[in-house]
Amino acid sequence: MPKNKIDGWLIIDKPYKMGSTNVVGKLKWLLKPEKIGHAGTLDPLATGVLPIALGSATKTIPFVMDGQKEYEFEVSWGAQTTTDDQEGEIESQSDKRPTQAEIEAILPQFIGTIWQTPPVYSALKINGKRAYDLARSGQTPEMKPRPVQIESLRILAHTPEKTRFKVVCGKGTYVRSIGRELGQKLGCFGYITALRRTKCGPFTLNMSILLENLEKDCYTGKALNLISPLTALDDILVLAVGDEQKEALLHGQAIPFSQSAIRQSKETERQNTCIEATGLPNGTIVGLQWNQQLCALAKYENAYLKPFRVFAVTGIKNK
Repeated sequence: MPKNKIDGWLIIDKPYKMGSTNVVGKLKWLLKPEKIGHAGTLDPLATGVLPIALGSATKTIPFVMDGQKEYEFEVSWGAQTTTDDQEGEIESQSDKRPTQAEIEAILPQFIGTIWQTPPVYSALKINGKRAYDLARSGQTPEMKPRPVQIESLRILAHTPEKTRFKVVCGKGTYVRSIGRELGQKLGCFGYITALRRTKCGPFTLNMSILLENLEKDCYTGKALNLISPLTALDDILVLAVGDEQKEALLHGQAIPFSQSAIRQSKETERQNTCIEATGLPNGTIVGLQWNQQLCALAKYENAYLKPFRVFAVTGIKNK
């Protein structure tokens, strides 16, 4: 069956109790794209931003995976479960309930680079096997602590039984582990009862669509609301290239550094800036754009840009 050439990001508001791979499978059936993938797995019990890459956008998945994430989540106090959420069996209980002041007093311990132990029921591989597969077979996988980056963690609402939080964190952070470790430090135990991702890299909830609405649109023939693959590169430098440079890049050849920048990081908010070649450290990732289309990702090395990802481009260069 012929595949459809679709290039761009589609942001799905993932429904409750549906796995990320199931969403990809559904879209593969609906859209029949040449290539498809997702950035940032969500647990089946989580909802919210699930970025879906189609066509050439799949080559920018690592940049979204490495970006910051934001979550809103709810912790129920008084119990710890085998899965660190409400689907698991209760393994420890406590009659103690924390006050808001007690919770706020320990939150600074969760800010910055911290060591976190991933949940036993997670997709991490232990000796080549998924941790959750080992756990479901009755084994107890050894989950080693690892560093993660937490930018902020604050309370949104509190009752004696439950507390809602918002966290801004880096790659590899497990929110279920935050709930478990909060409960342990408070001496009352805790587990996640609601989890919603509100941001993943540059993508937010207001960019998302419901899967059920997408299904309806496909049947009614409405156009997809695709987001440019360039959006995944919002935090890196993007430079313009000419026809000859574009052809060299598409053949995997390095080109001399170009000094006319189309745009820089959003943090600098400067456009059309001239950049000295010596101003870029070796190893800097740069996006290269031809005719307003992303044609390559390259690394800056010794005054040259060496492509490591190339993208198909179409059309005649605009005059």
